[in-house]
Amino acid sequence: MHKIKFLATLVACLALTNGANACTGITLKSADGATVVARTMDWSRTENNSMYVIVPRGHTHQSLLPDGTMDGMEFVSLYGYAGLAAAQPEFIIDGTNEAGLSAALFYFPEYGKYQPYNEENKDISLADFQVVSWILSRFSTIDQVKQAINNVRIINVDKSAGTVHWRITEPSGRQVVLEIVNGVPNFYENEVGVLTNAPGFPWQMTNLNNYVNLHPGTAGPTKFGPITLRAFGGGSGFLGLPGDFTPPSRFVRAAFLSTYSLQQETGTDSVNQAFHILNNFDVPLGVQFAVGTAPNNMPSATQWTIATDLKNKTIYYHTMYNRTIRSLNMADINFASVPFQYHSLDNAKRQTIMPVQID
Repeated sequence: MHKIKFLATLVACLALTNGANACTGITLKSADGATVVARTMDWSRTENNSMYVIVPRGHTHQSLLPDGTMDGMEFVSLYGYAGLAAAQPEFIIDGTNEAGLSAALFYFPEYGKYQPYNEENKDISLADFQVVSWILSRFSTIDQVKQAINNVRIINVDKSAGTVHWRITEPSGRQVVLEIVNGVPNFYENEVGVLTNAPGFPWQMTNLNNYVNLHPGTAGPTKFGPITLRAFGGGSGFLGLPGDFTPPSRFVRAAFLSTYSLQQETGTDSVNQAFHILNNFDVPLGVQFAVGTAPNNMPSATQWTIATDLKNKTIYYHTMYNRTIRSLNMADINFASVPFQYHSLDNAKRQTIMPVQID
């Protein structure tokens, strides 16, 4: 790979990490034992070059370094995998491997801090935007990732770039969040299955206690001196649920909506439910900028939404241009022989509309 190409990639990557970001992730478990991980992918300053990527077993990866070259840690895929990427096919944002392990990155500004890059360690240096590829290509369980994490040095490719953190999920439903703070990797068991951005995951979990009063259903009626207070409608038990787009508010909203959503029978049903829940987190572009200062007029700051059935190894997604759900069934892929490939998420940037047929 030529250095000039990856210097251009570096610029694109920094545009992503420094843009306004509001990704929201949830996890659902269906009655048949399927685990579904789902999330929005939000960048508001620029339209991403978004693509789906298929990576075979035996594919050789090499990490980007701060000088713009692809000369860092090399690793070979033990497992084939598929996922959705941004800017470059090497930068998998959310994906799943043939063992059913899922990994995804989320923006984590201000609170994360990696070890500084040292050229003496370039052979074990791994760009943060390539950690998902490393996990999916090499491991089948969370414990394997935990055992291997200290054998690599996760780095920024530029000092001005923000940091990210990661969600890792097994088909059983076990999920952890990986955050690197002051150069130290920390794994947190994620029993609520929700992830947003900053602050760190332990703080987000503590903050849920501020909403101990919330409950599904209808509040009241309540005696209020000589009068009785009654709810205006159903769902008043969630009065006080935060509705803004900050990461703490989205974390709380996602935790309550996913926890109290009705369990579905199958993984496919849970995928459909996940898309409905995440509709609540679509970010209209204008809300992240002062009036008249939005840098573009994309259809949405939520550029795509993905939901993956880990039991049946099927990836589903829709985009800001086309909300028709598309699927990629990994059972149809022979990862021993399929070539490395990537394709745009949208063949055409327009909504698929089916006219109603009138007899």
